[in-house]
Amino acid sequence: MSTPTTPPTAAALAASLNQVLADSYALMSLTHLAHWNVEGPGFFALHTAFQTQYEELFLAVDTIAERIRALDAYALGGLATLARTAGLPEIAAPLAQEAYVSALIDANQKVVADAATARDLAGAAGDAESQDLMIERITLHQKTIWMLKSFLKG
Repeated sequence: MSTPTTPPTAAALAASLNQVLADSYALMSLTHLAHWNVEGPGFFALHTAFQTQYEELFLAVDTIAERIRALDAYALGGLATLARTAGLPEIAAPLAQEAYVSALIDANQKVVADAATARDLAGAAGDAESQDLMIERITLHQKTIWMLKSFLKG
């Protein structure tokens, strides 16, 4: 006999969304660092692409934090807290352009994985709005991963 599963609590969903918030904030910082320091034959294309990515992430972190607040929870903040929660490795400068791209692929993949967890929790909780937000984030990060991987094939 199977036992019924209980839907996730609002606190569990908020914690999962806070993980995506932290990941996204850390990714924004890593992408900004790559934007400032990238060099090489792909400079102009990468410099522009990284700017587009970190500007989009800046808007995304606000949207994610506001969704957390709409759930009557509190958004994480503070650079140390966000970095510790995200757990993404820092990247150093200078690096070869391919190394920046590879590091950003890995970071985007972590965001996708954590957003998928939040999406699934939101679905189980019947929170279509949070689920939709996470689907939107996953779709964008998957596109970014595809584009970054395409650069490495050049």
